[in-house]
Amino acid sequence: MTTTTLSKVDRRSFDSLGHADHGWLNARHHFSFASYYDPARMGWGAIRVWNDDQIAANSGFPPHPHQDMEIITYVRSGAITHQDSLGNKGRTEAGDVQVMSAGTGVRHAEYNLEPETTTIFQIWIEPSRKGGAPSWGAKPFPKGERSGQFVTLASGFEDDGDALPIRANARVLAATLKAGNSVDYAVGEGRHVYLVPATGAITIGDEAFGARDGAALLGGQTVTITAQEDAEIVLVDSE
Repeated sequence: MTTTTLSKVDRRSFDSLGHADHGWLNARHHFSFASYYDPARMGWGAIRVWNDDQIAANSGFPPHPHQDMEIITYVRSGAITHQDSLGNKGRTEAGDVQVMSAGTGVRHAEYNLEPETTTIFQIWIEPSRKGGAPSWGAKPFPKGERSGQFVTLASGFEDDGDALPIRANARVLAATLKAGNSVDYAVGEGRHVYLVPATGAITIGDEAFGARDGAALLGGQTVTITAQEDAEIVLVDSE
């Protein structure tokens, strides 16, 4: 019998991601989504979706429903305007974050009302418990405060008081690194970490990652992330 050992750092190159070009939307899928199906990439722990979306000017996602999912939108460039069936409406700019807890059910729309292309990471995390009233929130996170360190943007843990709340045993973090600088990250036993350099190039140990490549990290290790170029990194730590 042959035993397969999972690598503790699994590189998912940008070119290997699922791809869908709808004209107004040019999307890459780190995990199986819509018409893209890969049984080896169904999710990572509680992380179910990580979409790399380019949304054309004056277009966007029309109203559609969600239930029992934590949906985090990290705006990389431009801005996204949110509307939902709860009456919430807000515009989230580059570097900032919005969170929607779908709970028992909500309809929402996400539009790029800007005169230029907007780029986002949209991340879905399965909640720790189903149900609950749906909610939405957004918050600015100045990139200068993340220089050389990870800052928690969204969290299901009460001690992360400045982060946007989510209903999952997970954290969403981001850091900016100048070329040549490093940051360590400890992945707890039983945890699943997925990270993507939104810009720049990094190494994790001896493995090289370009902009928008994905890295799946198994629990029980501490990794050293080094910027080969100025880099902006987004990371999710989940069950």
